[in-house]
This record gives sequence, structure tokens and C-alpha cells, in this order.
Amino acid sequence: MTTQTHPLDQELIQAAAHVARTRCRGDNHTMAAAARARDGRIVTAVNAYHFTGGPCAELVLIGTAAAQGAYELDTIVAVGDRDRGVVPPCGRCRQVLLDYFPTLKVIVGEGDRVRAVLITDLLPESYVWADHQLDDEETTPTSTG
Repeated sequence: MTTQTHPLDQELIQAAAHVARTRCRGDNHTMAAAARARDGRIVTAVNAYHFTGGPCAELVLIGTAAAQGAYELDTIVAVGDRDRGVVPPCGRCRQVLLDYFPTLKVIVGEGDRVRAVLITDLLPESYVWADHQLDDEETTPTSTG
């Protein structure tokens, strides 16, 4: 596997860091995410921690983006509260991000190793949900009447 890096979106990292610094309070909200939509907008969100497994900031961001009419995301980053910096997406988020946005760039790494890579590089040889769905023609009953 060859991982190709992409230009780093510093504005996106700063937006997520700002939200983490100003909106993450206590144990319920400890991570912030920011994504750049294809139209250039930046969408932000925070996680909603709950002992039952509340959603990560990246997953909350997908819904927030959709609510704002941003259905195509180009790049995403998550940043931890208390100045923890860039935090890579968990396995569940990697799978969901791949299924929703197969060409998404994800900012990962720490310190001087922060870089943007394709979601497919973070989840090699992955199961892509859309690849395993039946076509509408295969699932639509035909009338014989």
C-alpha cells in the first residue's frame, strides 16, 4: 500500500481546534470535528459521549453537514479537547466515512507528522457497503399479470 499525502488544510485544523477549545465541556463533549464541503464551507461538530456508546464527532458531523445541505465532503479532521491535537478516527468512523465519502481525505498524525490521506488508506482492503447492495432492478418485483 502506498499512502499518498495531500495538501494540508490548516484552516480546517484550526476550526476543529477552536471548537474543541470553546465548545467541549466536561465528559460529554471531548472531541471536535471539522470538514470542508465540496463547495468550500466548513462544517463543525462535537461528539455526544454516552455510556451506551454515543456518536463520535465525525459521525455527528455527517448529520450536521446533511442538515446544512452539505452532502459532499472533501476533507475531515478530529481534534481532542485539552489541546490533545489531531486524533485519528476510530474504526467505526473509518468505515462510515468510507461508505459515505469514498474519496474523502482525512487529516491524521501528530506534531510535524500531521498529513492528509485518503480514507481508503486508513481502511485498506475494506468492505464497501455500497458494493454489496443489490441494484434496484434486481430487487424490484416484476408484474406477471
